[in-house]
Amino acid sequence: MRNDINELTPRQIVAELDKYIIGQHDAKRNVAIALRNRIRRMNVKGDIQKDIVPNNILMIGSTGVGKTEIARRLAKVANAPFTKVEASKFTEVGYVGRDVESMVRDLVEQSVHLVREKKNEEVKEKAADSVDEVILDILIPPVKTTGFTRPATSVSSDFKPDLVSEDDLNERTRERFREKLKNGEMEDRKIEINVKQSPPVGIGMIGNGMMDDASMAGLQDMISGMMPKRSKKRKVTIAEARKILMEEETSKLVDFDEVKEEAVRLAENNGIIFIDEIDKIASKSGKGGSGPDVSREGVQRDLLPIVEGSAVNTKYGIVNTDHVLFIAAGAFHVAKPSDLIPELQGRFPIRVELNSLTEDDFYRILKEPKNALTKQYQALFDAEDVFLDFNDESIREIAKLAFKINEEVENIGARRLHTVMSHLLNDFLFDVPDTIEANSKIMITKEMVEERLASLVKNRDLSQYIL
Repeated sequence: MRNDINELTPRQIVAELDKYIIGQHDAKRNVAIALRNRIRRMNVKGDIQKDIVPNNILMIGSTGVGKTEIARRLAKVANAPFTKVEASKFTEVGYVGRDVESMVRDLVEQSVHLVREKKNEEVKEKAADSVDEVILDILIPPVKTTGFTRPATSVSSDFKPDLVSEDDLNERTRERFREKLKNGEMEDRKIEINVKQSPPVGIGMIGNGMMDDASMAGLQDMISGMMPKRSKKRKVTIAEARKILMEEETSKLVDFDEVKEEAVRLAENNGIIFIDEIDKIASKSGKGGSGPDVSREGVQRDLLPIVEGSAVNTKYGIVNTDHVLFIAAGAFHVAKPSDLIPELQGRFPIRVELNSLTEDDFYRILKEPKNALTKQYQALFDAEDVFLDFNDESIREIAKLAFKINEEVENIGARRLHTVMSHLLNDFLFDVPDTIEANSKIMITKEMVEERLASLVKNRDLSQYIL
């Protein structure tokens, strides 16, 4: 992947998605165009730039075909803040303290995390030097008063004066220890450090539960800032101390106000919100205006202003959602996209229908992606120094059985492969390293797959294996 997202063309974005997701070319094309349009909008000159809004996407397809993975991978390609919400959770009875605006607040939190990581990386080298100095001060406290003493044996022979100041000796000793720290020679040595601890703040329900998330978070931050910071002494190795102190030193070097401003801009212009199970809040055709349908339509009307573009109050400031990209998804087995209220339908103009996975798709899913399930299991066995391999026939048989079970029981898409692979390899995973020793080799063949998964195929109920 290129370092500069501005250089990625739609074809290159699709090529990046192809590394992890098999098939679904139409969906990939549409999200790639949506991402590239964002880059194009940022390069538009004049006031019209503000009027160019993203074309939100509605993905239609059964579970396990790659809807969430496409959105998640797109965010990684763009290095953009991403959050996923389940639309159905907003219909839950007794769901207190959260509203539809919480998805925007979650998005900003992700954005702050991304910006903070970027800023921390920029000051990493300077912070590492500061940490070394703090550790040196603990190991060899600096000399406060200046006196004179005879030169020690550690002083080099070209040092002429008969008397050496304590400052000079101290600095020479510090320099020697500094080199040892940089070379990692003292990582196991234990030292005592002061660790700052934030006081726990528990506010509970204020104002009969009428306080929203942003106000609650702001009040907690204010009270936390007013309370004195406590520190606790801990005896840790230098390696552990380095991790603890690194966080403190980077926070001193990074301006958090700058982080907040940049994070809000990033969320507004690059943020992606994925709304899953949107079909669960669609009112069924021909139903009357009572019962759960009222609740579902109410959630749609709550979502509408967020998707249309509105200002949401967060603990980091006001966030406008006008240019946030919304990707909604649902199986739509019972309800149809037309069952959504017309205003919300209009906010998702791009409709993409994802294909059900075929046996050949399962075969490719097991072989081609960078994070293929076969490669994941090979990595797990490799951690125990056991070599796991699959011949081509065994992979085809696994794909065939997974596809067959999906047809006969319930179609849960690619997730069925997790069920089948787990059933196939669990005995081996249990035996390593007790009876299967290091440097052993396990070869998975077609015959082994047929033998181990025979009971899985025979059992038509399969209730214990359905995820």
